[in-house]
Amino acid sequence: MVPVQLRHRTARTREGKLIVQWTAEGRDEEGRPVRDAGSATYSAAIDSAAWRDTDPVPPEFGLRLQREAVRRGFDRAQRQVIVGDRAKWIWSLATQLYPRVVQVVDFFHAAEKLWEVARNLFPDDPAGCEQWAEARCADLKAGRLRGLLATLAAHGSHSGKAARCAGYIEANQARMRYAEFRAQGLPIGSGVVEGACKSIVGKRLKQSGMRWTQQGADAVMTLRCCIHSGRYEDFRAWRHQDRTALAA
Repeated sequence: MVPVQLRHRTARTREGKLIVQWTAEGRDEEGRPVRDAGSATYSAAIDSAAWRDTDPVPPEFGLRLQREAVRRGFDRAQRQVIVGDRAKWIWSLATQLYPRVVQVVDFFHAAEKLWEVARNLFPDDPAGCEQWAEARCADLKAGRLRGLLATLAAHGSHSGKAARCAGYIEANQARMRYAEFRAQGLPIGSGVVEGACKSIVGKRLKQSGMRWTQQGADAVMTLRCCIHSGRYEDFRAWRHQDRTALAA
């Protein structure tokens, strides 16, 4: 998600939500999944992801996710993986729309939580902070969650950050089985998405002093997604057909 400043009487910020779909059949020298060249496609807009149980259809963001999934064949893929950050609405939507999907919390978001705890525990000891954080991140990546949770619980009485981090990891244990995911050749990081947030959305919409209407921001994000997804010529052809139909 990328905050975008909107112009509407008083200054305020809304979040542009970005979907990136890609395949990762290749592997690097260490056997980690690598995004296949040219496989990434993008879709972005400032839309709602709120979904109540009584709503008959998914929210705007969910519908956009479904459209992109159908276009890319995600709904027919043998293995479906969604990598996201800690936002609860992501996992609620993923569960509702794709019940068999493998849900993965981005490892680096989780690791940053552990670094926050380390800085809280060792405010005046940089070396101790680094040693503690790296050891805990190694536990996380190796799947030693029981020991990691015990360590965090031991600090929970005197560190609110440690207590909150323990609750966060405990609630997302099924999405943090990083050792299993890596053994299965699944991605555990959302670097592709983070990079796209900066290059597609942030680089164009978040320059100093910029102000946008929501309509203008959505239009620019849609156009940039078309270009980066290799669909600009398709977009031009569609626009030509639409204008021809209107002229007739």
